[in-house]
Amino acid sequence: MSQFDNVSVVKKANVYFEGKVTSRVIVFPDGTKKTLGIMLPGEYEFGTDTVEIMEILAGDLKVQLPGQSEWIHIQGEGEFKVGANEKFKLQVKEVADYICSYL
Repeated sequence: MSQFDNVSVVKKANVYFEGKVTSRVIVFPDGTKKTLGIMLPGEYEFGTDTVEIMEILAGDLKVQLPGQSEWIHIQGEGEFKVGANEKFKLQVKEVADYICSYL
């Protein structure tokens, strides 16, 4: 799917890590939400409130999932899932375009 139809967009951007990570919330008719964002090169740690699926559309990064010692390398497209109330780390090497789905 190359686009989302019939959604609402929250005007105010989410800005993290001094502007190095930004996103916008889109809301679907059934109330579900996703964020569409960009991550600039850097190292980040995020926490989750709900289960999240991160879909990487472009970029070069490594992710360390909760309880794992090894890093997963994503170059180009990829996806990973993080449980609710967890923390995960990212090492972004090249600008990453992403979609985060909240379950």
